[in-house]
Amino acid sequence: MLRALELATHGPATGVNPRVGCVILNAHGDVLAEGWHRGAGSRHAEVDALSKLAPGGARGSTVVVTLEPCNHVGRTGPCALALIEAGVARVVYSVTDPGEHSCGGAERLRAAGIGVQGGLLAENGEAFLGDWLVAARLGRPFVTLKWASSLDGRAAAADGSSRWITGPDARLDVHRRRAACDTILVGTGTVLADDPALTARGADGGLLPRQPVPVVVGRREVPASAALLHHPQQPLFFDGLDLPGLLTNLHQRGLRSVFIEGGPTVASAFVAAGLVDEYLIYLAPTLIGGPRLAITDLGVSTIGEQRRLSIYSLDRLGDDIRLVARPRTN
Repeated sequence: MLRALELATHGPATGVNPRVGCVILNAHGDVLAEGWHRGAGSRHAEVDALSKLAPGGARGSTVVVTLEPCNHVGRTGPCALALIEAGVARVVYSVTDPGEHSCGGAERLRAAGIGVQGGLLAENGEAFLGDWLVAARLGRPFVTLKWASSLDGRAAAADGSSRWITGPDARLDVHRRRAACDTILVGTGTVLADDPALTARGADGGLLPRQPVPVVVGRREVPASAALLHHPQQPLFFDGLDLPGLLTNLHQRGLRSVFIEGGPTVASAFVAAGLVDEYLIYLAPTLIGGPRLAITDLGVSTIGEQRRLSIYSLDRLGDDIRLVARPRTN
């Protein structure tokens, strides 16, 4: 299963489809074939592995796959049926498919007399498929909220200037994470104040190969000269009155991850609505003071209503600290 998870990393980490890896073993535990899913419209991991064997070559084998074999017809046929027709004897998977239309593969395999075991290294599989699982289970993209602030929680000085609170290592890390997401979201206030390009750039300032789709939220007009209008991807605009509806719209477009970069009004609205799955916070060793807080009103009127988080990682980037946290589930 660890090898299958390693194979899955070769697949695209963005878009509507999950990254899946597969290993086919003979009765003695020797590897017969390996495969992985390369993206929408391509062979699924199980079929990719089967394609590397001669007809009948998988008969009596054990198939180890990171996600429960699918049971629906999309751009490709159901993997469960392909495994049945290949004559495999056993299927072991890590994570149950939560898809409304794609689930049920394990049940179909069992009905065909194939041995099935689910949940092997499930914690590893869940962590690996984290953002895709959230999107599949909730019908909306995985939402990451990022901000950079001083130790006293300020995202800018009193005059609105904020370049630069954090150092070059932290800023480069942000650009890498932008490139790993399907969309980057800001409010019109940030567009009007900072005129951001919303691109993902490397250390040399050049564009990275993959760029997130810019999403702008708000009712103020974006000027024709705005830098984001020259983005390699076509920007999307929403009035921001219905945040759940906005996320549903993005999910229907095949966008499974959202990277929120500002400003405090938009960020606070997503937090208050309970729509943030991960917090990515860069803390600089500086004090600014004043009114420009990274987060504003969240509707918390008493300490019992505070929104507690669990810290997943804490790292140093140059002089700055990168903190990753998620809402507590208990």
